[in-house]
Amino acid sequence: MTTLFQKLLKDDAGFVVSAELAIIATLVVIGMIVGLAEVAYGVNEELEDVGSAVGGLNQAYEVDAVRGHKARRSGSRFNDLPDFCDGQYDISCDTRTYPESNYGNNNY
Repeated sequence: MTTLFQKLLKDDAGFVVSAELAIIATLVVIGMIVGLAEVAYGVNEELEDVGSAVGGLNQAYEVDAVRGHKARRSGSRFNDLPDFCDGQYDISCDTRTYPESNYGNNNY
């Protein structure tokens, strides 16, 4: 029993393999974190492009008035104005963020 314990105590054959696996796993996790951060940045940029395209649609319309001998219909009009945060480049991952309560103030 003492010889078996001595053999197990001096056995370090698996140490190199486990240390290499720990280093490789650490590098893979760091690479995945950086990669996922870049994917999140790219998705935000593409979603901003889609939102800017939808916000850039002109929804204004006008219906002219119609007049006949015994009836008439008045016209109608709707003017589309730009909304708050309706432009492109509103989402930026490189600038400082502000809480919504400060948007009405000019002190940010």
